[in-house]
Amino acid sequence: MTIEELVTDPTLQPLLETSRTTLAQVLTALSWLEANSTADIPTSEQKLDLAEQQKILYAHVAKLRGQHRQAAFGARATKQDTAEARQEVDRLLLQLQNLYYEQRHLMGEIGACEGYDHAYTHLPLLSLDEYLAQFPEQAGLPEQELMPLRIEHEKQEREKMEQERLELVKIKDALVKENTRKKDELKKMDDKLEAMIDGFNALQEGLKKEL
Repeated sequence: MTIEELVTDPTLQPLLETSRTTLAQVLTALSWLEANSTADIPTSEQKLDLAEQQKILYAHVAKLRGQHRQAAFGARATKQDTAEARQEVDRLLLQLQNLYYEQRHLMGEIGACEGYDHAYTHLPLLSLDEYLAQFPEQAGLPEQELMPLRIEHEKQEREKMEQERLELVKIKDALVKENTRKKDELKKMDDKLEAMIDGFNALQEGLKKEL
C-alpha cells in the first residue's frame, strides 16, 4: 500500500507534497555534491550553486516544519474532539440503555395492568348491547371512555333502586305500624265482646233462676 493510499486526510496532503519536494531537493543536493566532490577547491560558481541548493533546501525544511507543527496541532485538536465525541457517544449509549430498561419496565407494568383482575370486571353491569341500546350516541367511544360511563350509569341506577327500596321500607314500616294498631284495636274489641258475652251469660243465668 502506497503512502498516498495511507494518507487520505485532505489537511495532510500539503504536508505530504512538501515532504516529497523536500526529499527531491535533498536528493538533488546530494547528487550535486557527488558530482562536484572531485574538486579540491570549489570555484565561486560552485559555492554559489551550493548556497542556492542549501537555500532552497532550508526553505523546504522550514515549510515542512511549519506544516508539521500545524498538523501536530490539528491532530491534537482532533484527538480532543474525538475524546469529547467518544464521551458524548458513551453518554448517549448509557441514556439509550436507560431508555431500554425503562421501556422494558413499562412494558412489564402494562402487561401486569392488562392481566390484572380488576374489580370492575365483576360488576353486574348491563350488557354492552343493552347499554348502547339506551345510549346509542356512545357507540363510537373507545373502551377506556365507555367503561367509566357504564359504571357511572350502574351507580346511578343502584342509587335510584336504593332510594326506591328505602321508600318501600318506609311504606312497609308504616303498614306494619298500621297493622299493629288495628290488631290492638281488634284485641280490645275482642276483650269488650268477651266481657259483654260474659255479662249476657250471667244475665241469662239470672233470668233462668228467677223463672
